[in-house]
Amino acid sequence: MHQLMHRHLGKVVAGAAIALTGTAVMVAVTLPAGAGADDASSARPAAAGAAAPGRDPGQPPPGVVEQVRAQGERGQGRDPLTDDELRRARELALPRPVRGVAKDVTGKPGPEPLTTDLAELGPSEVGLADPPRRANVSYYDYASDRYITKTVNLTTSKVESTDTQRGVQPPPSHDEAVEAARLLIAAPLGSGLRQDYRDATGRDLTGPGPLAVTGFVYRGRAEGDAPGALADCGEHRCIRLFTKVKNGQWIDTRRFVIDLSARTVGRLG
Repeated sequence: MHQLMHRHLGKVVAGAAIALTGTAVMVAVTLPAGAGADDASSARPAAAGAAAPGRDPGQPPPGVVEQVRAQGERGQGRDPLTDDELRRARELALPRPVRGVAKDVTGKPGPEPLTTDLAELGPSEVGLADPPRRANVSYYDYASDRYITKTVNLTTSKVESTDTQRGVQPPPSHDEAVEAARLLIAAPLGSGLRQDYRDATGRDLTGPGPLAVTGFVYRGRAEGDAPGALADCGEHRCIRLFTKVKNGQWIDTRRFVIDLSARTVGRLG
């Protein structure tokens, strides 16, 4: 690879992750030495009362991972939402009339789903033996640039409250980051990224599939000088990206801003 960093804004950063102070934190998790799926001794526990081969009999036996219990249709108490509850919460929060008007990140009918979380109990419900189960369902409507959160009571199957906000930009979902990468790759400003990928892999980059991407919100003037159309960011949903070749090198794309609302690409600096 020759003079890659000086020829392109999307410069390859070999062997290191990039962190943007105050915006994103990357945490590396290191597994204990010897841990892995190929460790046959950990896959077959010793018989009860017998020491494992090579283990000091005076040492306690290794811990046993409890099997995940089968999910029921409805969780109990403060159990995490089950798959069935997640599905029901989203269906209740997004009735068909809303789906027909709203748009997702690709422009298709229906808002872009973001998060579905177990809601907190009310003060009078904390001590109940079987309190109601509620979920907060949030999504972004690209047709109107609104962030919407609905609280759904899974016990009564009713939407109890709806909160709609403009200019509020929660962290992007993985699907939004992938769509931002798709727009950047296809844009004229994505030529540096395409060239850097080819220099790093010897292949052409035609879509986001070969990349691992993480998105973070860009809020326009709230973060300083926002040139040109980037001043709309904050009201529009705008994303910047950490970009990495899967199982390979980092490519610096932080200067680029992808306006998912307008489906355009701009550049900082």
